[in-house]
Amino acid sequence: MSADEATVAEGPLALVCGGGSLPLAVADHVLARGRRVLLFPVRGAAKPEDYAGREHTWVHLGQFGTLARVARPLGCTEIVLIGGLTRPSLWGLRPDLLTLKILPRIAKAFLGGDNHLLSNIAKLVEEQGFRLRGAHEVAPEILAPHGSLGRLVPDAEDLANVGLGLDYLASAGRFDIGQAAVVAGRHIVAVEAAEGTDGMLARVATLRATGRIRAPRGVLVKAPKPQQDRRFDLPSIGPTTVAAAAKAGLSGIVVIAGETVVAEPDALREAADRAGLFVFGASGPAA
Repeated sequence: MSADEATVAEGPLALVCGGGSLPLAVADHVLARGRRVLLFPVRGAAKPEDYAGREHTWVHLGQFGTLARVARPLGCTEIVLIGGLTRPSLWGLRPDLLTLKILPRIAKAFLGGDNHLLSNIAKLVEEQGFRLRGAHEVAPEILAPHGSLGRLVPDAEDLANVGLGLDYLASAGRFDIGQAAVVAGRHIVAVEAAEGTDGMLARVATLRATGRIRAPRGVLVKAPKPQQDRRFDLPSIGPTTVAAAAKAGLSGIVVIAGETVVAEPDALREAADRAGLFVFGASGPAA
């Protein structure tokens, strides 16, 4: 059996789509390999106009029964969760009948950080006969390469900041609290919390404008958490990240190559070059 025949034989892939451009980019990469994709955009996260002209089924996050009823008869056994999602409240899930049956276990999964929640949800989904895959597993093209993603590269001072940022993330990530930090003047000036990367960068811009951050330049460093389930919530960057980093007065962005998702890579390169920022894929601690 050829590689293409094996791809088709896997059956269709269900894509649970949050916000942003990544879900459709992943869908296009999978389709290019000859595999059918079933799109399940999430209400309140995905934009209806993005799915016009594409076959899709709208769902709320808690409507796993709806997904199963559509996907199972078509021979689908694999699911990918991709795109921007805001962690809902338990009752904001709008559970259907199937989800209601396992709601007590879902409630228990909510008592922890995002990685804890997603890993436990994965177990529940797999008990229903589906396998959860990482988006990078079915579309490796979305991962950041080694080296520069634009024309600029970090200098010695930038790399010193990066080293400090990676050390911090390796320690703080054990507590499942964030994947990003801003380092300026060899000092950690901001860490990512519930507001996300763009929110943290907006905070840095405000702190700089009010004189609370006086060190020039600085670097945004992003890395997955140690022991993170790589199927979910890998660090990601895109053109909006570059724009936010520029407003924060940073010199660039460093991510872990092969473990960071890049949205709209061509637009990201153009935005970085235009803003005079570097975007660089570095080796991880285990490399």
